[in-house]
Amino acid sequence: MFKRKNLLGIQELQKEEICFILDTAESFKEVLTRPIKKVPTLRGKTVINLFHEPSTRTRISFEIAGKMLSADTINISPSTSSLTKGESLKDMAKTLEAMNPDIIVIRHSMPGAPHLLAQEAKFSVINAGDGAHEHPTQALLDLLTIREHKGEIEGLQVAIVGDILHSRVARSDIFGLLKLGAKVRLVGPPTLIPPFVERLGVTVEHNLEQGIKGCDVIMLLRIQLERQNKLFFPSIREYSKLYGLTLDKLAKARPSQDVIIMHPGPINRGVEIDPQVADAPFSLILDQVTNGLAVRMALLYLILGGDES
Repeated sequence: MFKRKNLLGIQELQKEEICFILDTAESFKEVLTRPIKKVPTLRGKTVINLFHEPSTRTRISFEIAGKMLSADTINISPSTSSLTKGESLKDMAKTLEAMNPDIIVIRHSMPGAPHLLAQEAKFSVINAGDGAHEHPTQALLDLLTIREHKGEIEGLQVAIVGDILHSRVARSDIFGLLKLGAKVRLVGPPTLIPPFVERLGVTVEHNLEQGIKGCDVIMLLRIQLERQNKLFFPSIREYSKLYGLTLDKLAKARPSQDVIIMHPGPINRGVEIDPQVADAPFSLILDQVTNGLAVRMALLYLILGGDES
């Protein structure tokens, strides 16, 4: 069961909680196939999406998820937020609390912002990405996608390739995959791999073909230039040459056809992923988007007590 008031990270969840969320999300996928994609589960509930960083997939999927569950959904963007006038996050939390919302979905550039919001307010909080810390809903949709296509996650070899150092997705995926029994390999240039990351229980490889050899799942990450305050590699062109996944590199490292390719998006074609790989039948990038909607519906339902009716 999942009885938490907030979802702040994957690191704090137990294996059983993760599996319960995934099972619930699977049941919500049926709603997505209906002619009228709406259920009255959260009628009368108020969901506020507070996004202080750019987002397309996460913000829109949370908005659609809330509306599909019949919740009242309100979006607050950086340009319309009073934080731009110097208001603190704590004061904003108290202001929003006075309006009596049921849950706030927050994305913020500051690691720990959702935790601070949860400490200061009575409403529930979902972390939609905090700095380079965690992105728990992305990890959950990734786990759901892998489980759908592989049956079981335990024992799978998963390679996460790219900018591990600045990726909140990588951190949440590492926590989730290890909790469910997968073996995780991080692949990237030394400058983009966090020091001492092996202590988490992962292995590290700096050669792409060696790093993805024998893997069941390859998850590619975007180079997050917006989080970098210095140059971590000579050029985008050189990075693409060494770490961009092409069909030729994939064939050398994984001769069989049962490997699946994933990417949290947005993808940069020709940088971390070749267009032929991105559009291949074994690419599950769009499946991830669909599963993201189901996962976010499940979380809103579980946190807001939709099972009480």
